[in-house]
Amino acid sequence: METTSIHHDNRRVRPRRGACRRAVAGVAGLAALSLAACGGGSGGSADSDEAVDYPDQEITFVVPFSAGGPTDTVTRLIAEPMSKELGQQIVVQNVEGAGGTVAAGQVATAESDGYTVLIHHIGMSTAPALYPDLPYKPLEDFKPVGLITDVPMTIVARKDFEPETLEDLIAYVKENADSVTLANAGIGAASQLCGLLIEQAVGVDLTEVPYDGTGPALTDLVGGQVDFMCDQTTNTASQIQAEKIKGYAVTTPEPVEALPDLPTTAEAGLPDVEVGVWHGLYVPADTPDAVVEKLTEALAVALEDQNVIDKMADLGTAPVPPEDVTPEAHTSKLEEQIDLWTPIIEDAGVTGT
Repeated sequence: METTSIHHDNRRVRPRRGACRRAVAGVAGLAALSLAACGGGSGGSADSDEAVDYPDQEITFVVPFSAGGPTDTVTRLIAEPMSKELGQQIVVQNVEGAGGTVAAGQVATAESDGYTVLIHHIGMSTAPALYPDLPYKPLEDFKPVGLITDVPMTIVARKDFEPETLEDLIAYVKENADSVTLANAGIGAASQLCGLLIEQAVGVDLTEVPYDGTGPALTDLVGGQVDFMCDQTTNTASQIQAEKIKGYAVTTPEPVEALPDLPTTAEAGLPDVEVGVWHGLYVPADTPDAVVEKLTEALAVALEDQNVIDKMADLGTAPVPPEDVTPEAHTSKLEEQIDLWTPIIEDAGVTGT
């Protein structure tokens, strides 16, 4: 697990958790008055009090994948402007394991106060089908805060891999399926799902090489230890541009501005391989709506930050439209994606552990 702080200033932050309990633990005659002041009295609104107080300490953004990977990159892009808008530092914590379910499980059972926030991608919608014993329910145990970006994926290979085009790659893997290695970030990761779509479309079973995140997988691809993989443009665009790896196609209906030489999968012969990796913020289900609203507002401000827009463009993506930076749009997306991926995963017989 790796933790990094995003500082907006140098102010000291006073502790929050437990402050009210300590206040009421003293003189019995003052207990009711102290409890009311903490929002627990019958005459107060906990939701409105949370809105007034929040945030008054650092916030932790939990990333379910390794540092340096695409989801981590997206997190760090938005963390700084969100920290500035919220007036508190944001700590980025990488919690790897089981396709993102370890981190999601931790956040699902965290305090519902807005100080523990999950950033997750498409894996939030595939986990119910992949993990029969999933310890949380995405639609019941979380409140979506808002969507962030929908990142195109790329099909890429080590720079000295024999196929030169996607058409060549299709022919090559059909003839050499037993020897071709397909890297991914583990069961349930976007890279694994994209690879699954390729295998289904081409009609082959390849040797999959799972990693703890696409960061180390891409490192081995650059080093020539594996043959090819799917990965998000946030991870691959600079490597393709520097000719450290070979790019074949983008997995979206439209070309990617940062990678003008790459055709879409539909143009290049794999129309059934179309996938974007959407990201969103989540908090535990019982988090007060007023706190969620503050996080949503800060996210919307961050996605209008010109530095964020420019850096996302360099990485081959863009912020979602303003109307998608809402809990309602995010919830609809999650429901839609669960319905989309569940039959695909079940038909493939893929399960996580």
